[in-house]
Amino acid sequence: MELSMLLSAILLLYSFLLLWKLYEQWRNQNCYILDYVCFKPSDDRKLDTEICGDIVLGNKNLSEKEHKFILKVIVGSGIGEETYGPRNIISGRGEEAPLLADGISEMDECFNATLDELFVKSGISPADIKVLIVNVSMISPAPSLSARIINRYKMRKDIKVYNLSGMGCSASLISIDIVRNIFKSHPKMLAVVVTSESIGPNWYSGNDKSMILANCLFRSGGCSILLTNNPDLKHRAKFRLRCLIRTHLGSNDDAYGCAMQMEDEADRLGFRLGKGLPKAATKAFFENLKELAPKVLPLRELLRYVASGLLSKKGGATAPVNFKAGIDHFCLHTGGSAVIEGVGRSLMLSQNDLEPASMTLHRFGNTSASSLWYVLGYMEAKERLKMGNRVLMISFGAGFKCNSCLWEVVKDLDDRNVWEACIDGYPPQKLANPYMEKYGWINDQ
Repeated sequence: MELSMLLSAILLLYSFLLLWKLYEQWRNQNCYILDYVCFKPSDDRKLDTEICGDIVLGNKNLSEKEHKFILKVIVGSGIGEETYGPRNIISGRGEEAPLLADGISEMDECFNATLDELFVKSGISPADIKVLIVNVSMISPAPSLSARIINRYKMRKDIKVYNLSGMGCSASLISIDIVRNIFKSHPKMLAVVVTSESIGPNWYSGNDKSMILANCLFRSGGCSILLTNNPDLKHRAKFRLRCLIRTHLGSNDDAYGCAMQMEDEADRLGFRLGKGLPKAATKAFFENLKELAPKVLPLRELLRYVASGLLSKKGGATAPVNFKAGIDHFCLHTGGSAVIEGVGRSLMLSQNDLEPASMTLHRFGNTSASSLWYVLGYMEAKERLKMGNRVLMISFGAGFKCNSCLWEVVKDLDDRNVWEACIDGYPPQKLANPYMEKYGWINDQ
């Protein structure tokens, strides 16, 4: 009898410990953002109308027709004149062979500024960071950019480090996905994701129109993000990750080749944006949405869509999916005004929904993988993000890729962040286009 009771007690204790372990694993499955800091370069790096015109007209490899083409692209881009560029281009060295030092200096400015502020704001020590992921697509020096950060902040010897390159504008969500997967098997971790893009050493000095476009659209920027799965820190968090979907069309030759770093006919290195890009982006976008919809939409919306599909087989029209039924805010990649408007039409979004992305494009431009975080910062600075709200991020990238993720706001947010000095002026009654005022005559030719 005593032996039976002892065995029962041991079995009960074992069951309790097993349940406790499962509970602890469940608690650590969450991925929280504690804070994030976007980079605001110094004013001497601003690309106003005059500087942009001087850079374009100063390229001796371009004909008058090609000068007009570039200026026309800038006029219609939706980009304002307070965006930022790399120092070597502003100083007029764009046609010279780029220096590795230019690229590293450009990255150091961003990394050091955002990480310094992030550690101060959060009160977290660099020595406490157990995961570091750095994504910069167009430069990969040795030692790596992640190693430079580890060296500067004297981070721990057992830190898990990932240095991503070539991932394009989708890179920051890929980094978040890596963090999420590490969190699943390692409890109470702190991770930092650093995202930026190297513009200076990758400036295209030739005359191929498909490669000139990158010069017109991309701007300097970056962001550092602090994440954790430690349930003891969740009261300090801003966002909780609900789901993340990655779509990759690299097996398709046309999608693979529509956005590619390569040499032109004169062996000048640049980044080519092909005519197949819109088609590849549309395909990747809808493939991603098909997987995303069941994970983020309420059951009633899914049933409505299924019912609509059944009715369409009898001659009726299929009603589009209403993503606003399960999402409060849309954080769209600022690839350009056409990209923002195109995604907006597909998701049936209002101008108010598109405002954060459009204003970010105007103020900071397309900063590649960090663009999403400037858009998120705009929403926060405008005090739109309230506890329980759901925020959808959508990004595109070479490969060709479309990545999306859903964040839940875990407390009311009102940090004015990188937008502090200008947020009260957005959105203006009329969005000024200084490039139109100076170069608008090009559209009449």
